[in-house]
Amino acid sequence: MGNEVSLDATDREILFHMRQDGRLTNVELAKRVGLTPPPCLRRVKRLEEAGVITGYRAVIDPAAMGRGLEVLVDVEISAQDRKSFEKFETTVSSYEEVIEFRRMYGRPDYFIRVAVADHAAYETFLTSKLSGLPAVLRLTSHLTMKKIKAED
Repeated sequence: MGNEVSLDATDREILFHMRQDGRLTNVELAKRVGLTPPPCLRRVKRLEEAGVITGYRAVIDPAAMGRGLEVLVDVEISAQDRKSFEKFETTVSSYEEVIEFRRMYGRPDYFIRVAVADHAAYETFLTSKLSGLPAVLRLTSHLTMKKIKAED
């Protein structure tokens, strides 16, 4: 979103219900937010055009896709030049196991979410891909004991 969009209480309620169930029909959504279908649809279209609603997707069980183990990895790199960290970012972004990748302020330099089948697959990923990259100084892996809340 380039420009800030003004959202009123009805817009926020529409977004709340759509986040809970993106497959709601316009008629059902309109009923839940107290509108008739035509103005509700106009609001949804406006939210889409403004970039507030950026897309629709199916949420899939990672285990069903053979990616039941998720590991959070902190990465510190030794490179200080732009070319090296851009190459690192391009390489790591290309790995299918990487489902989220962020450059951080302070330490660690990067935060990576990795999804793989099991511990053996993670070890293979770590040793054959991530730890072999020239810029990597330190890797710290975090295994989740229990997921308390997730919005993705």
